[in-house]
Amino acid sequence: MYLTQPLHRAAQQTPDQLFTVYGERGTTVRETCAVVSRIAGGLKALGVAGGDRVGLLALNTDRFCQAVLGIAWADAVVVPVNTRWSVKEIAYSLEEADVSVLLVDDPFTGLVDELHARAPQLRTVVHCGDGERPGTLMPWEELAAAEPVEDAHRRGDTLAGIFYTGGTTGVPKGVMLGQRQICMAAMGMLTAQSQVPHGGAAVLVAPAFHMAGFSAWVAGMLVNAVTVPLPVFDPALVMRAIARHGAKQTLLVPTMLQMIVDHPDVGEHDLSSLELLIYGASPISEAVLGRARGVFTSARFLQAYGMTELSPATSFLVDEDHEDPVLRRSAGRASPFARVRIVDPLDQEVPRGTVGEIVAAGDHVMLGYWKKPRETAEAVRDGWMHTGDGGYMDERGYVYVVDRIKDMIISGGENVYSTEVENAVARHPSVSQVAVIGVPDAQWGERVHAVVGLAPGAALTLDELRRFCKREIAGYKCPRSLEIVAQFPISAAGKILKRELRATATGGDQG
Repeated sequence: MYLTQPLHRAAQQTPDQLFTVYGERGTTVRETCAVVSRIAGGLKALGVAGGDRVGLLALNTDRFCQAVLGIAWADAVVVPVNTRWSVKEIAYSLEEADVSVLLVDDPFTGLVDELHARAPQLRTVVHCGDGERPGTLMPWEELAAAEPVEDAHRRGDTLAGIFYTGGTTGVPKGVMLGQRQICMAAMGMLTAQSQVPHGGAAVLVAPAFHMAGFSAWVAGMLVNAVTVPLPVFDPALVMRAIARHGAKQTLLVPTMLQMIVDHPDVGEHDLSSLELLIYGASPISEAVLGRARGVFTSARFLQAYGMTELSPATSFLVDEDHEDPVLRRSAGRASPFARVRIVDPLDQEVPRGTVGEIVAAGDHVMLGYWKKPRETAEAVRDGWMHTGDGGYMDERGYVYVVDRIKDMIISGGENVYSTEVENAVARHPSVSQVAVIGVPDAQWGERVHAVVGLAPGAALTLDELRRFCKREIAGYKCPRSLEIVAQFPISAAGKILKRELRATATGGDQG
C-alpha cells in the first residue's frame, strides 16, 4: 500500500467522480490525476530528487491534498508543518529536515522572508493559496503546469513523511512514517469496525498536518469518499458542510465535538447523513460523549487511541462498545494490525488490571525520529513503542488509559490519575470543560487542582464541586483547589496543554 494507490484505483474505476470539493471548487479524479502528475513534474524541475523533503505549510484545502499526492508521486517526502507554530519552530523543522522547497498557503506568506533568513537551505517557496501572491514566490499555476511525470509508486517502508511532534514541551521531534505505516493504520481504522461507510463525502476539519487528520483523509480515500476539506474549525461551518454534502464521515477531536454539541444552532442543521464519527487525539468526558451521541443519532462512533509515532492509532473502541457504561471509558482493543500490552519499568508485562505503561508493536510503529537515534532507541525497544501513557488492560483486552505517566499526581502518598478526576468533574452540570493537574502543596506534596470552564450562566465553588465529586470518587482524589478560566490553552491537535496550565496555575479557591 502507498499514498497514491487509492487515486490510481479511483482513476481506473470512477474517473469522473469528484475527488475533492473545496468551497465552490470541485475537482474530479481525472483532473486530480492530471494536476498531481504535473505537480510532481514541477517538483522534479525544481531539482527535487528521490527521498528529498518537501515542506507544506498550509491549511486544509484541496491543494493540500494535491500537494501531498504530488510529493509522493515525485518520489519525495512530505514534511507537513504545524500551522500554529512560531516562525522559530517552523524554521527549526525545515532546517533539520533539510527542506529546500516549501509550499505555503495564504495566511503564511508573510513569514517567508524570516523563514529564508532562519533556514538558509530553503531555495524555492511556492504559493499554493488562492489569494494575492507575493512577487518573490513561485505561483501554484506554474508548478501545476509542468510536464507530467510517471508516478514513482513509493511503497512499503519507503519514507512517506516526517511529521513533527512536540514543540510545546521541548525540541520538536520529526516522526518518520513510511507508506506502509500510514496506509496500514488508516486501513485498520476501517477494518476494526463491523460497518464502514463507502463513497459519499468525508469532511476533513481536523488539521491534516497532524496525523489524526491526515490518517482520516487517507481512510476516506481508501473507501472512495469525496474529501471536503475545511481550512478552519468553526462549529457552524462543520455542521453546514455535513448537511450540504450529505457527509457520511468525519473526525473530530473532543474539543471540537464539545463546541458543536453545545452550539445554540445545533438543532437547525440536518446531520442525519453522518454514518461514522471518529474521535480521539485526547480524552473525552462521558458527559460530552453522551451529548454527542444525542446530536449525531445516525452515526456510529469510533474512538481511536494512539500517537503520531503509531501512525497514529493502535486501538479502537467500536460503536457497539459505547453501549456498555464500563467499556466506553476504555480506549478499546488492539487494532487488527497491532499488538498492545501493559508493562512495568523493566518492560515485563503486568497482570491484567494492573497499571503500567502502554506499549505497542506492529507495522504501524514509526521508522524512528529523524536524525535522533538516541531518542528513537529510548522510545522503541525490541520493536515496542513506549507511549508514555499509563493504563491497564482487562481480561478481554480492553485498554484503559489512566494518565500520562508524567501527569500522574502523587498527593499525600496516593497515586491520583487526572483522567479519572476529570471524568468526575465533567459530570457536574455547571462544567463545560475541565483539566486536572497536580500543583505543589506544602502539606500534600502535590494537590489535585481542577481548572474548569463553566457552562453559560453557571457558577461553581470548590465546596460544591468536592461534595459532587465525593459521590463519584474517593475523597483523596477530589480537587483540593479550583481555578475557573474563560478559555484553555489548546494544541493544534485539540489537546489541552497541561504544561501551560501548570506554568500559570493560580492558587485558586482552596480547601
